[in-house]
Amino acid sequence: MPAQTDSTYAQDLHLLNDNTDTVELVGDAGARVTVAPAFQGRVMTSTLAGQDGASFGWLNAEVIAAGAEDETFNNYGGEDRFWLGPEAGQFGLFFTDGEPFDLDHWKTPAGFNSGAYEIAAQNDTSVAMQRRFDVANYSGATFACDVSRTVNLIDRTKAAQLVGAPLGDVSMVGFESVNVLTNAGPAWSTDTGLVSIWILGQYKPLPRGKVIVPFVTGDDARLGPAATTDYFGPLPPERCRIGDGHLLFACDGRFRSKIGVSPARAKNALGSFDPDAGVLTVVTFNLPAEASGWAYVNSLWEVQDNPFAGDVVNSYNDGEAAPGAGQLGPFYEIETSSPAAKLGPREFITHLHQTMHFAGETDALAALAGPAFGVDLASLA
Repeated sequence: MPAQTDSTYAQDLHLLNDNTDTVELVGDAGARVTVAPAFQGRVMTSTLAGQDGASFGWLNAEVIAAGAEDETFNNYGGEDRFWLGPEAGQFGLFFTDGEPFDLDHWKTPAGFNSGAYEIAAQNDTSVAMQRRFDVANYSGATFACDVSRTVNLIDRTKAAQLVGAPLGDVSMVGFESVNVLTNAGPAWSTDTGLVSIWILGQYKPLPRGKVIVPFVTGDDARLGPAATTDYFGPLPPERCRIGDGHLLFACDGRFRSKIGVSPARAKNALGSFDPDAGVLTVVTFNLPAEASGWAYVNSLWEVQDNPFAGDVVNSYNDGEAAPGAGQLGPFYEIETSSPAAKLGPREFITHLHQTMHFAGETDALAALAGPAFGVDLASLA
């Protein structure tokens, strides 16, 4: 069974319900969101047009139908999954001390790769879940984690507030995950490494679409580069165009690449535009004031000079690591991270990740993309 790249919401919901228990959140005018507590509390997919509408989340149908655990990565897909960072480096969570930073040795920590979240409360528009696990980093430090995730529908009034403009004549679906990480053990220290909340959304690839990431303008000498584009080696210029205050990143699922924006440059929104379907996706999150003064974990695949100089937002485009090697998807990802969690016993950090999909004519979507991203959407259509 192939990965789901062109499916309706009803088809995706049927796939999920055949293989796991789901919680469906139901909003107005066809808005639907599906959550899978057994798949680590993921938001799997959503639609703005009811059962026969387009399904926005990328689902790995083969993995879901197989029902088998993969110790390396349970790649179920989904629009919002909970991970912890950093990925790599001397404080990385996905590598073991002494092993090289490469795909052959990359492994998702068991605590957030498998196991169900327990439902604590739910109603028609919200579900609260919780989980307890331990995770260790490359340097041997262990973190005892209590995690709670609450997924809420976002209505049109709140969506307009988050985007910063009246919605006008568009259809929409929106949801947020409220992610709370509590230290269930001894104090966490920069000396032995810190973790951060890392939320990743997987979406169906867009042949002509682009991820849009706004950034703070200014002198590179003062703020650093506009973006990190060489996570997996040099990025061809046609795949990432850096403009005045925003970048455009190809998200066609055909070239393995990743970009990121630092705390000095990040804004609290990013998203994507699909000119073929007429869909604008906006992701917002709770970026701290003066974010450049906060520590963010570094996920570069190397022993790092500064392990707390990481990115706030990222986007990943799937592709083969080498010719003929195959790939995880195809899909693309939109990701946000919290600051590094320097927590004493029972202290906590909260990270909000809000996802909204809007469908309509280009002019109506442009009226949202301008305030959200500072981009003339018509020039991308």
